[in-house]
Amino acid sequence: MKRFYAAVPKGLEYLLVDELNQLGAEQVHEGLAVVHFHADLATAYRICLWSRLASRVVMVIDEVEAESAEQMYDNVKEIHWPSIFSSIRGFMVDFHGTNRAIRNSQFGALKLKDAVVDCFMEDTGQRPGITKVDPDIKIDAVLKGGKLSLGLNFSGAPLHQRGYRTDHGQAPVRENLAAAMLIRSGWVKQMDKPLMDPFCGSGTLIVEAAMMAADRAPGLLREHWGFYGWKGHNEAMWDEAKNEASLRGSRGVKACQTQFFGSDLDQKVVGIAKQNAQRAGIGDLVTLSHSNALDVTPKTEQPGFIVTNPPYGERIGNLSGLIGLYSDLGQHFRRHFGDWQLSLLCSEAMLFSALKMRPSKEYKLFNSNLEVKLANYAIRARSEADLEAQEQQQGPRGGEDFGNRLKKNLKVRKKWLKSQDIDCYRLYDADLPEYNVAVDCYQDWVVVHEYAPPKTIDEAKAKQRLVDIMWQIPQVLDVHSDKIVLKTRQRQKGKAQYQKQRKRAIELEVNEYGARFLVNLTEYLDTGLFLDHRLARKQIQASTQGKDFLNLFAYTGSASVHAAVGGARSTTTVDMSNTYLNWAEHNFELNGIKGRQHQFIQADCLQWLERCNRQYDFIFIDPPTFSNSKRMHTTFDIQRDHLSLMEDLKRILRPGGTILFSNNKRNFKMDIDGLTQLGLKAKNISDKTMSMDFARNKQIHNAWLVEHA
Repeated sequence: MKRFYAAVPKGLEYLLVDELNQLGAEQVHEGLAVVHFHADLATAYRICLWSRLASRVVMVIDEVEAESAEQMYDNVKEIHWPSIFSSIRGFMVDFHGTNRAIRNSQFGALKLKDAVVDCFMEDTGQRPGITKVDPDIKIDAVLKGGKLSLGLNFSGAPLHQRGYRTDHGQAPVRENLAAAMLIRSGWVKQMDKPLMDPFCGSGTLIVEAAMMAADRAPGLLREHWGFYGWKGHNEAMWDEAKNEASLRGSRGVKACQTQFFGSDLDQKVVGIAKQNAQRAGIGDLVTLSHSNALDVTPKTEQPGFIVTNPPYGERIGNLSGLIGLYSDLGQHFRRHFGDWQLSLLCSEAMLFSALKMRPSKEYKLFNSNLEVKLANYAIRARSEADLEAQEQQQGPRGGEDFGNRLKKNLKVRKKWLKSQDIDCYRLYDADLPEYNVAVDCYQDWVVVHEYAPPKTIDEAKAKQRLVDIMWQIPQVLDVHSDKIVLKTRQRQKGKAQYQKQRKRAIELEVNEYGARFLVNLTEYLDTGLFLDHRLARKQIQASTQGKDFLNLFAYTGSASVHAAVGGARSTTTVDMSNTYLNWAEHNFELNGIKGRQHQFIQADCLQWLERCNRQYDFIFIDPPTFSNSKRMHTTFDIQRDHLSLMEDLKRILRPGGTILFSNNKRNFKMDIDGLTQLGLKAKNISDKTMSMDFARNKQIHNAWLVEHA
């Protein structure tokens, strides 16, 4: 018996345990994304050929002490590597893990290679080949604490690479994940029932299912195996295992009576699926066609299984554009596939909600690094009258109240916009408590901010309402779903950092009272322009001609741009983030503003303010409500610390100068008596800085003009 472990995608460990036990492995136990086992050589060969779930199989060679790089080198060198593989064959090292002494996996791999090479040189006088391309031997090394596990990659290339898929469609599901979907769906226990995939893509699910039903080993087409370069490889035993698998597959294909149906809207990818099926040896068992999923109906009288991987999330298309598809799918399945079983893979809770179906089972899986969920549904057969009654009760879509409010707001905004020189505004801001979102318009784009629902609201109900919202917006605003961006803003403690959200940037140049700004609709929680401060910026533009202007906690510098457009003599823009300062400089360039009189300073604003020895005529400051950022030297609370902040600001404020002080703390109270003692006076101008599109949310910010008393 030899020790092995099999790597497996997270979420499939228990399935692999069952599979390995069925294939004859012993002492099988799971870890995280790995399953350990013992097996004789014949069983190990069988596992490589027949495992539908494992990613790779590794034969353990030894485990050595590795508290230091030198100890690891010495212990690895003591292993007699020439008895494991030939010196003329190329090898490589896959090194995983670090410890206190070996802090870099590349360094660990290099040290391990040196030990193996030196072992060969001392024992045989020949230096083994080293290669990263198609090595004959791959040493798998895992460092945990002071222990280094050394193994031979027994299977070679990833086992999900069966050999039949040389081309694929967009966002394919991996072969071992497809096999897991089929197992979790329950179909593998009823393989005589028909199986259908209306989003078949390159055919992976259909091919994997047909290979299962035909008893065809998934590894039969692979040309190279990791154990080929191992000196302990038994060619006769391996040939016997292959011949047995080949014979079983041939008999299974002839005997298989199960019907398989795959279809896809992309005709080209259906052609690829047909080629893949032929290469897999099951081409005659499957029917693959070009069709819209919403046109597919059962091809057999016997109810069967739909197992499918529809488009979802960021991998394909825009989320809002998929909501309608999933809603239509749910209705289509209920109407045409009564008594069928449905298993659907998706990453978005909203899309599951759009189906308007209750799952009987749910499983968390991973499609590559993307966390996904497989939901199983038992579709109950219903009469036409029952279906119509249910659809009438549910309504074709939800959210009519939200849609009506959106129409009303749009009508009012259109009249107001005629008097404004802007093309970005808020259309809706949680007007109806049950539809807890903000809807902002940026030219012909719509950005939807989902607020975190209260704990009293059922999560499923909140997701369903969001689905209804995303359905209503395109209908009411006559905007294509591809131009709707959805953002989820979770409530955070302390200062909510403007964290990057996703890779693909959608950027626009927008206008606000004669100033141009770059907004980024997708990569951050905020777009780069706080719309509620629009009137404050307008006032800055009108009040700073010929003045020295300071902008603290400047974000993307929009207030500084307005000051410069208004004719400020100089502007100083201070923020801790270099990203946002670069953005601010770009905004200046958009407006053709140049010159050394416009400075951009990366600094902790509070520390910079303490050191500042220059004076300004107009200061705009919009600090965080609270911050305990590691880059700031202390915590900051706007209610607690605003007087000490004002004391520092007074020192750099010229006589006759003005501070426009703003923050978004609800129920903020200015310490008027404390200001008086500092020799300052304040006037609350919150109402004057609140534009019509934010009028219903009186506490979105407060603003004060502060001057020398």
